[in-house]
Amino acid sequence: MDAETAEMVKSGFLAAVPFARTLGVTFSELDHGRAVMRLPDDADHHNHVGGPHAGAMFTLAESASGAIVIGTFGDQLERAVPLAVSAEITYLKLAMGDVTAEATLGRSRDEVVAELDEGRRPEFPVEIELRTDDGTVTGRMTVLWTLRPNRK
Repeated sequence: MDAETAEMVKSGFLAAVPFARTLGVTFSELDHGRAVMRLPDDADHHNHVGGPHAGAMFTLAESASGAIVIGTFGDQLERAVPLAVSAEITYLKLAMGDVTAEATLGRSRDEVVAELDEGRRPEFPVEIELRTDDGTVTGRMTVLWTLRPNRK
């Protein structure tokens, strides 16, 4: 994806997802099939043990997955609506400080678009790894997405 498209997706995403803005989530990287987003450390979003609240980390990871969907399938939005089908998160270690979510698309864009072309409702996973600045993996999440064809 070119830099201009990436900037449009980033600004459009943050405009459309007010809760991500409320938490201060920012983009580090965005390309087809990959997104890296960051949740800054903020005492107002801490849990009872001083790290980021589980809901804030979930929002970070889900936001990174949504950014991939918009960035990778934005040209398909005239004919299909992206919807999260399910999400599963595993918290592995206590996160302290800023947290980064790195999300990757679990199926190729071509496969997903081919199913859409066939009139089907494709589903595809997005895998997300949550980690702290020192590289410690603190969680993993999978979001299953679909592109629901628009009704005519």
